[in-house]
Amino acid sequence: MSEEIKNTLVTENYDENSIQVLEGLEAVRKRPGMYIGSTGERGLHHLVYEIVDNSIDEALAGYCDKITVELLDEGIIRVTDNGRGIPVGINPQKGIPTVTVVFTILHAGGKFGGGGYKVSGGLHGVGASVVNALSSWLEVEVSDGKNVYKQRYEKGNIVTDLEIIGTTDKTGTTVTFKPDPTIFTDTTTYDYDILLTRLREQSFLNAGIRIELTDKRTDVFEKRQDEFYYEGGIKSYVEFLLSGIKKEALNSEVIYLSGERNDESAEIALIWSTAYDNKIMSFANTLHTIDGGTHEQAFRQTVARVVNKYAHDFKKLKVDSDNLKAEDIMEGLVAVVSVKLADAQFESQTKAKLGNTSIGTLVRNLINDKLYQYLEEHPADAKIVIEKAIAASNAREAAQKARDASRNKAGIGGKTRMPEKLTDCISNDATKTEIFIVEGDSAGGSAVEGRNSTYQAILPLWGKMLNVEKARDDKVYGNDKLTPVIVALGTGIGENFDIEKLRYDKIVIMADADVDGSHIRTLLLTFFFRYMPQLIETGHIYLAQPPLFRISKGKKHFDAFTDEEKAKYIEELGGTADVQRYKGLGEMDPDQLWETTLNPEVRTMLRVTMSDAAEADATFTMLMGEEVEPRKQFIEENAVFATDLDI
Repeated sequence: MSEEIKNTLVTENYDENSIQVLEGLEAVRKRPGMYIGSTGERGLHHLVYEIVDNSIDEALAGYCDKITVELLDEGIIRVTDNGRGIPVGINPQKGIPTVTVVFTILHAGGKFGGGGYKVSGGLHGVGASVVNALSSWLEVEVSDGKNVYKQRYEKGNIVTDLEIIGTTDKTGTTVTFKPDPTIFTDTTTYDYDILLTRLREQSFLNAGIRIELTDKRTDVFEKRQDEFYYEGGIKSYVEFLLSGIKKEALNSEVIYLSGERNDESAEIALIWSTAYDNKIMSFANTLHTIDGGTHEQAFRQTVARVVNKYAHDFKKLKVDSDNLKAEDIMEGLVAVVSVKLADAQFESQTKAKLGNTSIGTLVRNLINDKLYQYLEEHPADAKIVIEKAIAASNAREAAQKARDASRNKAGIGGKTRMPEKLTDCISNDATKTEIFIVEGDSAGGSAVEGRNSTYQAILPLWGKMLNVEKARDDKVYGNDKLTPVIVALGTGIGENFDIEKLRYDKIVIMADADVDGSHIRTLLLTFFFRYMPQLIETGHIYLAQPPLFRISKGKKHFDAFTDEEKAKYIEELGGTADVQRYKGLGEMDPDQLWETTLNPEVRTMLRVTMSDAAEADATFTMLMGEEVEPRKQFIEENAVFATDLDI
């Protein structure tokens, strides 16, 4: 062994003193990510989910119909339910009150076959104790129909004995806790909308349960309160999801399937829409299995099998034709799959993926029997579903041909052919270059003359831009307006996107400050959002901000971007000045374009971010989709914010 290697070895003894034993809830505080996924925003909100899930378990058992969640100052959360109340009697195994066991001992709860719960999301029995361990303090109050009991903990440790603080004829549990800022170092501030989404989800999945969320924080601008109650259950959920994607339903109604076997049950609600993608949400014991699992896999496979069987049995496909692919059948599908089982086996404490094989069998049998029956009894709906899948199949094949053609246009024999209209920069250092996507040949010409050719490339666009919100993939890949953008950037799009091949650090959309320019910006942003979202996520997309006015007097001049700036500069020039209204980028000479829009030392640009992808998705769909009324309402509500429209 060489001397160099010897010096890297640990010299301490490895013996019985090297093994550390973490007692009680120490393990949770030492490795919180093992129990709640992370100590960031996701983990912070997970604390609330764990306590609410316990209340949901009471609802599943039939003893709770109202849950209240309150956001208080200093990051404090209060969750109240009207269930039976956590037992307060002495636990025979531990010799202390049962409620104390629940909040201070891992893997303690009524979910291990003791008869307390038939089904439960809290598989591991660690939820309440983990929340306690990761809180600066936690207080629990239990009402058992006679007395109100209270106990306080700090960082998982018992601070007060369980004591009676009053009498009552009601039952239920209230848990109030403050997340520990030494654990959640990024933030202890709860996002109302994140909690709202989760609680609304729970209300859909548990028909007849009322869930109330209230923001009582004194430092928030808007006091908010929402109440959720859905008798329709997951059928209502599918309708809600459909309204969220702003697409029309193709079926006459939401298809609802349900069945049970032994201690397992499954509910499925689905409908096909005019969308080009699908939205399938799966749940196990009301917990969102974001990574799917056996129930979701069985759903996807069996829906495809049943639709193909029906299509062949009723001769909706040619006799010798192959089966439709699952991805084509799934196009436009909006569905919720909710299963409940006594012994749920999740892959982690965060319960992101279900592993029970038996529930897959139940889901398959349910869809085989009842979905096929539905299609038989509703031939008009069945015809629409199959026609939609056939259209998707044709479009997918056309998209593949268009992708191949696009690659051929891009280069032959490994040499990339750049678009004819691209005026490239000299530098090949992708970390220092930028490309301006310019509206029109006229503006493109001025930009080419006014740019710094060392690191600035110019790509003019002309004609009507494709609205990708209304187009299938084959139309996007073969579009003569978008292909130059795709080829110039070099990354490819969709599933073939590779950010390592990006040829420019900054991608700048440069359009006129008028209605047409705004339309072009929106169309391009929609394209980037749908097919190259990584460019937005990594901060490569920018919007140029050309000025609206040039204010001059003698040899002095200013460029103004707003009416307020214009008035300020006129006042600085003594109250009188020549005001030139820039009508468009094409009317600027090269020097003006450099001085106002291209020069990094003086220009103003906006970086496009994706802080809320879901909200951006809904906005793009509304602005660029088929439905006119939501777009009209948006324009009417936001017209007050628009100024200097050149119409």
